[in-house]
Amino acid sequence: MRSSRIGILVLLSLVVLSAANCGYYNRVMARKDLVDGSDAYKNRKFPEAERLFRSAVARDPKGENTEGKMAQLFLARTLHSQFIGDRQNKARAEEAINEYQKALALNPNDQSSYKAIASLFENLQKTDEWLVWVTKRSQNTTIPPEQRAEALTSLAAKKNSCANDISDTDATKKKTTKDGKPAFEFVKPAKPEDFDTMKKCIDEGILLINQAIELEPDRVKNAKSIDIKGMQDAELVQVQDLLKVFESARSYKASLLIQSMRLAEMDGRTADRDRFKTESDAAKARFVELSEVVKGIQKEIDDRLAAKAAEAGRNVNANANANAAK
Repeated sequence: MRSSRIGILVLLSLVVLSAANCGYYNRVMARKDLVDGSDAYKNRKFPEAERLFRSAVARDPKGENTEGKMAQLFLARTLHSQFIGDRQNKARAEEAINEYQKALALNPNDQSSYKAIASLFENLQKTDEWLVWVTKRSQNTTIPPEQRAEALTSLAAKKNSCANDISDTDATKKKTTKDGKPAFEFVKPAKPEDFDTMKKCIDEGILLINQAIELEPDRVKNAKSIDIKGMQDAELVQVQDLLKVFESARSYKASLLIQSMRLAEMDGRTADRDRFKTESDAAKARFVELSEVVKGIQKEIDDRLAAKAAEAGRNVNANANANAAK
């Protein structure tokens, strides 16, 4: 009886060890597939890259390891690239959307996958799907605030375009002269429903962009005081990405206020027109202020890259001179 129990324990131990070794083996092989798939992708051998990434995904379909998560994302990007190479192949785009959604399920904060899906919906002219997708992202309170702000800004941008398509036409934007200088005056569109549409788009756009700007963290609000020189390279890029989100939001806030100004002028509301002009100028100033910081960060990034390239060049020359002297 005792030997029987020992035999069972030995058998269980072997099963556990075998499972552990299998898991390790799968990770090693998935990593190899990732490396080989990445090489194929760089060389634009997309069918081969797709095969290798699918193999890596199959070894970790639940994305429990880093290799599985990376393979899922790389598979989606490979399918996306195939669609870009042949935009008539819409099946590839649909597959890419499906695989990106799996990648996003493994990492909900993966903004690149979210944006790729939104872009594919636009390329496929699936307007309703795009709207549902971006709206859902804008309402997701579990993701970082800047990611919600980016989605809200995308929605507001559509509303701004809607208004501008009506206000910026030869029928509504008339050339005139003001104080001896060329200017424009805005008149109501011929169809009353177009005026109503413009007003609706502006109202909805302002609401969306205000929600985006309300998500500005203190680091964005106090961007002028950022110590650019004191930041590490990785932090520079991270901060720049954050500021760019709200740089865009501030830009659309100014644009939507300009649309509000045009609407008021069309409606003969002079006081409102002048008020919106003042507000749009202030919003533009806030946009420019943040934009200057973004440009400053980019200049610092470029300067550092140039310095590293110069240093590498000096090292090469030094080594060449040392070898020549031998």
